[in-house]
Amino acid sequence: MSAPGPDRDAGLQPERTRLAWRRTTLACSVVAVLALRQALRGSGSPVELAGAAVIALIWLAFLWVAHRRIRELAAGRPRPLALRAALAAVACTTALAVFAMTVIL
Repeated sequence: MSAPGPDRDAGLQPERTRLAWRRTTLACSVVAVLALRQALRGSGSPVELAGAAVIALIWLAFLWVAHRRIRELAAGRPRPLALRAALAAVACTTALAVFAMTVIL
């Protein structure tokens, strides 16, 4: 299969991908809020507050990666997702899930 030419019409694929990033950001936000709520529901010890701060930082990092990608997809011909951005999104998602599970347990 040959690579698409420069005059290729991308159709609705960038729009669908942009909407998928928005849904993923919303899901990540819900998980972060629930994890923060659970972390701050405790006694307010320094460990719990540090965990809440880490969860907030991970959430902000994911929002930064997602926002950059959503802006790139708004262009007429978006560039492919950079490996560094993909790894950052995976790392944020995994770290948020790990921290959320440690807070819950």
